[in-house]
Amino acid sequence: MAVNAYQRYKDNSIFTSSPEELTLMLYNGLVKFIGLGITAVKEKNYEMANENIIRAQDIITEFRQTLDKRYEVAHSLDLLYDYMYRRLIDANIEKSEEILNEVLGFARELRDTWAQAMKIARKGK
Repeated sequence: MAVNAYQRYKDNSIFTSSPEELTLMLYNGLVKFIGLGITAVKEKNYEMANENIIRAQDIITEFRQTLDKRYEVAHSLDLLYDYMYRRLIDANIEKSEEILNEVLGFARELRDTWAQAMKIARKGK
């Protein structure tokens, strides 16, 4: 029963969130899945590592597909997302903590920058 309540809460959070909040949720998910991938690699649970790395790749794919290419920053982000995606492939093949930590650094920086931009935008309203 508690699982159903949590799922309803999670669904409501998604359906009632602004696009900016949804983007932050995706960044948080990206950080989470890369972190879980790192843990799984450390534990030599390669199936779990694969699952979490693929989830991270899926989030990056979503980011790339939703970029508005009318803006120059979108082209720069696309290059960064492409790099991160390719590095995740490398990390998955090699089961490399080092590569995952590299991508995690980018993911955290993007998430933190996005969260800061949201705060600045709220102050401006």
